[in-house]
Amino acid sequence: MSSYDLKDVEEMADGDQDFMLVVVKTFLDEIPPDVTAMNEAIDSDNAKLAYSYAHKMKPNLKLFGLQLMPQITIIEQWSKQGKNKEEVPEAGKIITVKVEQVCKELKEDFNL
Repeated sequence: MSSYDLKDVEEMADGDQDFMLVVVKTFLDEIPPDVTAMNEAIDSDNAKLAYSYAHKMKPNLKLFGLQLMPQITIIEQWSKQGKNKEEVPEAGKIITVKVEQVCKELKEDFNL
């Protein structure tokens, strides 16, 4: 079973396989460095920067059906309201593991 869901990507592409491939490649190019930067911000206790990366990734994580909104929300609440600070490192770890798995699967599934 796949760790991602391309239903929304397919709907957006409207059958255009080349466009789907561009969307997948863009995800693979942009999301892993953003996850790394977000985790570096978490490690350095920079809530504002962590929020910036988490918020930036949110639409793509949703688009690929990654079910990571609870973790993104934890990071956003930490930044905006100072809440859940103790939960932030684990949220970052969950996001990282899921994104790494999805990237691996996308590369295999799209022969990249």
